[in-house]
Amino acid sequence: MYIRKDDMVEVIAGDDKGTRGKVLKVLRSQNKLVVEGVNRVYRHLKPSKRNPQGGRLSKEMPVDASNVMLIDPSRNVPTRVGVRYLPDGSKELYAKKSGTRIRLLSKPDPKYAAGAKK
Repeated sequence: MYIRKDDMVEVIAGDDKGTRGKVLKVLRSQNKLVVEGVNRVYRHLKPSKRNPQGGRLSKEMPVDASNVMLIDPSRNVPTRVGVRYLPDGSKELYAKKSGTRIRLLSKPDPKYAAGAKK
């Protein structure tokens, strides 16, 4: 999964389809994400010393990672992503349609540099 905290994503399936938001938390073991403003539920709270009023607390619940797409930084639309090696041997995440770099994934490694013997 190439989605990280603070990435902008768009929901492509489910009740919140079409909603954009920032990733607040990544749950890698469950392949889920918590996205700002998406999949909100109410938690009913009983009055207590800490919360004398009680009431309903709205919070975001995790969404499956397959239901969101990263936003292409150059075109501002959802995009599929790929990984490629640059001539200097560094690895980057890029948008498939526009070819724009989204982020650098690793530092230059000489064994992946262009022209390196295998």
